[in-house]
Amino acid sequence: MTDFRRVVDQYDWNTVKKDIYSKTSRDVESALSRKVRTLEDFKALISPAADAYLENLAQESRRLTLQRFGNNMQLFAPLYLSNECQNICTYCGFSLDNKIRRKTLTDQEIDQEVAALKALGFEHVLLVTGEANTTVGVPYLKRAIERIRPHFANLSMEVQPLNLEEYQELIPCGLDGVLVYQETYHKEDYKKHHPKGKKSNFYYRLDTPDRLGQAGIRKIGLGALIGLEDWRVDSFFTALHLDYLERTYWKTRYSIAFPRLRPHSGGLEPKMEMSDRELVQLICAYRLFNQEIELSLSTRETEKFRNHVIKLGVTSMSAGSKTNPGGYAVAPRSLEQFEISDERSPGTIAEMLRNQGYEPVWKDWDMVLE
Repeated sequence: MTDFRRVVDQYDWNTVKKDIYSKTSRDVESALSRKVRTLEDFKALISPAADAYLENLAQESRRLTLQRFGNNMQLFAPLYLSNECQNICTYCGFSLDNKIRRKTLTDQEIDQEVAALKALGFEHVLLVTGEANTTVGVPYLKRAIERIRPHFANLSMEVQPLNLEEYQELIPCGLDGVLVYQETYHKEDYKKHHPKGKKSNFYYRLDTPDRLGQAGIRKIGLGALIGLEDWRVDSFFTALHLDYLERTYWKTRYSIAFPRLRPHSGGLEPKMEMSDRELVQLICAYRLFNQEIELSLSTRETEKFRNHVIKLGVTSMSAGSKTNPGGYAVAPRSLEQFEISDERSPGTIAEMLRNQGYEPVWKDWDMVLE
């Protein structure tokens, strides 16, 4: 049992929810007045009471982001290697019970996708697969990383959780970061949304960032799928997880993403809708809670929203994303994991950033600062 499992089991979901919704304007003002903010302050900043202070949150979030990250915006692209999956998940187009055409890229097809991404200017790539240990297990991932890594400055992956020894095998091949989203920290609802497959093991997934930290990975990405449960409560538990990890694996960098449920094959309606205004509140709350954290926004969000939110705390954006295996060159019409909303080209995104006074950064900008 990891230390974080002991930490999270000390918290009751309903009690945390009651705490968040009972926060007052006085609690919000107290949180805004501090230079160093606690998890209790974070509860106040994500509470309904903080909505009236959104302008204050936005101004402080912008100030802190510029102070730490400057006017730089890192750009990256996902590279989907496979849509094969052994799990049943109620919200995902790759779910085992979806009768879709499955595809895993060959070495030659990987080369074609790499060439397409290089032509678009990317240096930071996120490898994505479904969770299928036999088809896209460690041998496949190792071969793919070794093949792709020489072409890019930074390589991360979002695949099935692995054992400690497996991460220790992949990191020397050139793996810089791993994204592993808990989806929801609500244990009962987690089981409802993951009824079959290895992913149904709540605690094995929960322990994954600990295994990554023990393996010495350079960056860990966290997040909850917004819409599966109450976003405020899930966001608190994500912040709790982040706080624990930073204290335990202090040499590792961390990022937070904000995926909202998007349409897909067999779609699931969100249990709780999150408005654009609430997403801005959450982004700003994370920045006020943690000045070092990288905050990432995907092409799930609309063009209009992404244009406006870049100055409020976000430090990393995907661009020109394809969420299907071979989507850039090999098989543009294969099934997507979810529908993207911002379909602008990477070049158009970069121009938009420059027009707003930001510098689009194709490489891993933090390597320059370190």
